[in-house]
Amino acid sequence: MLTLDDFREIIPDKKLSEIYQRASKLYNKSIVHVNATYQGGGVAEILNSLVPLMNDIGIQTGWRVLHGSLDFFEITKEFHNGLQGRDIDLTEEKRRMYMQLNGNFSAYTHIEHDCTIIHDPQPLPMIKFYQKHGAWIWRCHIDLSDPNATLWDFIKGFLIKYDMTILSSEQYAHQDLPVPHRIIPPAINPLTMKNKDLDEDAVREQIEQAGIPTDKPVITQVSRLDPWKDPEGVLDIFKLVKQKVDCRLLFCYNLAADDPEGLRVYDHICQRAQEDVERGDIIFVEGNQETLVNAVQRFSDVIIQKSVREGFCLAVTEALWKARPVVASNVGGIPLQIEDGVSGYLLEPHDLHGFAERIVHILENPGEGERLGQNARETVREHFLITRLLTDYLDLLHQVVNH
Repeated sequence: MLTLDDFREIIPDKKLSEIYQRASKLYNKSIVHVNATYQGGGVAEILNSLVPLMNDIGIQTGWRVLHGSLDFFEITKEFHNGLQGRDIDLTEEKRRMYMQLNGNFSAYTHIEHDCTIIHDPQPLPMIKFYQKHGAWIWRCHIDLSDPNATLWDFIKGFLIKYDMTILSSEQYAHQDLPVPHRIIPPAINPLTMKNKDLDEDAVREQIEQAGIPTDKPVITQVSRLDPWKDPEGVLDIFKLVKQKVDCRLLFCYNLAADDPEGLRVYDHICQRAQEDVERGDIIFVEGNQETLVNAVQRFSDVIIQKSVREGFCLAVTEALWKARPVVASNVGGIPLQIEDGVSGYLLEPHDLHGFAERIVHILENPGEGERLGQNARETVREHFLITRLLTDYLDLLHQVVNH
């Protein structure tokens, strides 16, 4: 099991000692996290690291995964999109199914903890089915700045019973948020298979096993195949780059159980990119194997993140930690991570030519990419590693548990 001591080569001993001291005032307190999937997506990755660390430092911490059906996840993906501003048809049947599945799950899920942390919209209504014994917190990982009005009114009906909401950025603090909020940006674990250091031989072995040619520079987007990640925009940018530099595009994608939209997007993008795929200029790499994702990011000459809306984007954090030059959209939590021209490049999502120009500049000037990458790694070391996230959660728990 992951322990705090494992981070001694990355984090100063003084900071690790401060974490142990913070935890000492929370001994014998019980915490539970609830989300909708155990793999695929940033929330599951965070919990896979955060929960063992919380237990290691003496806080009894559990993790429950909502048992959803395909129909349920179709509805909650609509909710996800609606909270980020898309129009949705919130029918009575959708409301009923949403409530029913949460009620069924609650019937056999005992929650009598000092603090319950509910992640994202899928398990949000669970609070309706319990007599509260401690604090309940909603951890929202998505962009709430302009939600669909009808859906937001529905969601607030559950939020009013919560004690607090955690957001990734202050800009997501909707003016009609009915409970206090706290800003806690996400973070990555540098010791996982996806993020640990790999030497050149290990990277090359993974790339060869995946059948990725090594004869051209590589541009990569690592993400779910989701309309908010704008894979069609990535294709358009790639066409512009190809006019200046002969290169290859990798889509390194993953699929999660709570995101049925991914397969539909995959089929659409494959059809649109068919000619380039047949030529070998565009390659789709399934990213559910963490060591392969690690190698792909390290092998890439430029990492692109062409999102149109974004909660935080841990794929950017991962690339920055690996000292890769990143060209990304100036949306959501991405500008919290990148200082334009210092640790990467930020563009407005509609600026396709700007994206292409920055990518070409890096491909033609490798020294520039190296400079950006080194600055990026230090930014992540200082602000976006799991030990900082653990510290933030300890401070939060002191507020809501030891009040």
